[in-house]
Amino acid sequence: MNAPVEQTDISETTEGGGVDRIRLMPLALANKIAAGEVVQRPASAVKELIENALDAGATRIDVALQHAGSTLIQITDNGAGMSESDARMAVKRHATSKIHSIEDLECIMTLGFRGEALASIASVSQFEMRTGMDDEHPAFLLRLEGGEEVDAHPAPPLKGTSVSVRNLYFNVPARRNFLKRPQTELKHILDAVQVLSLAHPEVAFTIEHDGNMLLSVDAEAEDHTDATAARLSAVLPIGAPENLIRVEESTSYLAVNGFLGHPDMARRTRGLQFLFVNGRWVKNRYLEHAVHAAYEYLLPEGAYPFFALFLDIDSRHVDVNVHPTKSEVKFDDERGVYGMLRAVVGKALGTTLGSPDFSRAKPLSGLDLRFSPDSTPRTASDEHPGRGLPSAGNSPLQGGNPGLDALFSGATESRPLPSPDRVADASRSLYEAAQRTETLPAGSVGPAASKAASGLGEEGLLWQLHDTYILTQILSGLVIIDQQMAHERILYEQAKACLKDGFGLSQQLLFPRTIEFSASEYVLLEGLMPDLAKLGFDIEPFGGNSVIVRGVPADISAGDERSVLDEIVDQYRAFERVERLNGRQNLARSVARRGAVRAGIPLSAREMRSLIDQLFQCDSPYVSPDGRPTMIRMSGNELRERFDRK
Repeated sequence: MNAPVEQTDISETTEGGGVDRIRLMPLALANKIAAGEVVQRPASAVKELIENALDAGATRIDVALQHAGSTLIQITDNGAGMSESDARMAVKRHATSKIHSIEDLECIMTLGFRGEALASIASVSQFEMRTGMDDEHPAFLLRLEGGEEVDAHPAPPLKGTSVSVRNLYFNVPARRNFLKRPQTELKHILDAVQVLSLAHPEVAFTIEHDGNMLLSVDAEAEDHTDATAARLSAVLPIGAPENLIRVEESTSYLAVNGFLGHPDMARRTRGLQFLFVNGRWVKNRYLEHAVHAAYEYLLPEGAYPFFALFLDIDSRHVDVNVHPTKSEVKFDDERGVYGMLRAVVGKALGTTLGSPDFSRAKPLSGLDLRFSPDSTPRTASDEHPGRGLPSAGNSPLQGGNPGLDALFSGATESRPLPSPDRVADASRSLYEAAQRTETLPAGSVGPAASKAASGLGEEGLLWQLHDTYILTQILSGLVIIDQQMAHERILYEQAKACLKDGFGLSQQLLFPRTIEFSASEYVLLEGLMPDLAKLGFDIEPFGGNSVIVRGVPADISAGDERSVLDEIVDQYRAFERVERLNGRQNLARSVARRGAVRAGIPLSAREMRSLIDQLFQCDSPYVSPDGRPTMIRMSGNELRERFDRK
């Protein structure tokens, strides 16, 4: 190992009378700084070590973990291995066998190339590497602690390399404290291994965590396309390979191969979207948009298709050296790549599906708005009392909206919305003698109706604009409510109450259903099971990455269990990644987002009334769980000014 750079005293005075302040930093410090970019979490170390194994030609890679990688990460491969001198050199910074000149940067085809990963990992861990080039000659074992060599000696013969990383960040406690809970870190590791296994179906992978096998896939022996389809089906919960839509097109500039999901496989979040460039998984929202645009009229708004697309392009036309973790790339003609990708995906969809079948584009809504054939409309709460949108009765609501009038009375453009205490007072006034969870039977007179005086019927007081916004008049003007944001607020507070009190209405399935998840989804779901039980789910592990569902919340239709759990898991991961939410708040948000009535869904007058009534029972009716407004108010004065009425 290189010794730390010798430094001069900062107070040394130069000939000109000044003080030298700029110094070369010690090598150990430089490695720790580099580790902050390269080794962001245990999953980063796993990714870098597996990439090294793949570059070494491994056909089998075994991953062993303890405590989600914070205690132990061990990667064993059967690749080419290294000599003693190469092993010593490999843990030095900027030492690599993959590039030798500036020109090599223009034709990078390996996953690694910077020569930073091993040095960075070794600088923040207790590092051990055993490597050999065949089964006959002794292997070499090298141990480092905090980047400093502590032991080196011959070891039993080994074909390949085994790297053990113990106590990651042991010498950077502040960084260790920033690690998330074990389930989250383990999920990130599984995600990292998952994308690497998808790009290399010819390699066998196993992942063992605390003695439990989480993933085991054999090397696929078919041709590359069939092997990729088999690996996708083995790793991801997408069904049989024959259900996928194949994409295969090439030009002199770019070749696109891979698979698309049928529109029926679409999800609410981007959990099953994979884009690879020259075998490297990358994130590129611009190119992802090309795929979404090709699906255009085949999916409802807010749904995302499954795809795994592999782009092969001359390395001179793509720059992979633009991100510390090598997760982003730049093309010299990104617009051209976008156009071709959209055209290729559109052609594959058109060939397989024919002309678009718009009847398939059904909104993925958690609210059951189907009514019985009789003259009286029915809501979800009529079938399952206590959940969904409660009925407010079918008697005419005579007169204005006294609850809303009381809530907004006295508010002007120059004054803010009422305080929480004012909200509570108005709610008590509007819902006198009504309990928070009370559901009124159909045909009864709602609390608001008991306060009505005279005037318009219920249908005359409520309007739905573009099947998205609910308009209702108050004495001082007009209130416009976003139905989705309002319903999310309602479901969010209901979910929080269930998680706190441990009670949620549940219905047992006549035939329990077994559902298979990907390894990372299962790990996340397993950690959520106790809280899901409080929401009304009856779920148990069923071996491997499967669960058995015996019961679901009362407002979930039979047969919808798979999509509900998929969307909750996907939404949970999205909130965790984007908004850094964890625990019950995240779960409540995820359940609310999944179950809320979507924009574009028509509501009856009774459903609009029940949504408004329940919204104003909430502790914070004015904002959705993510802080967006649920409603806006336009006063009579503002309307007069807009119409220039004096």
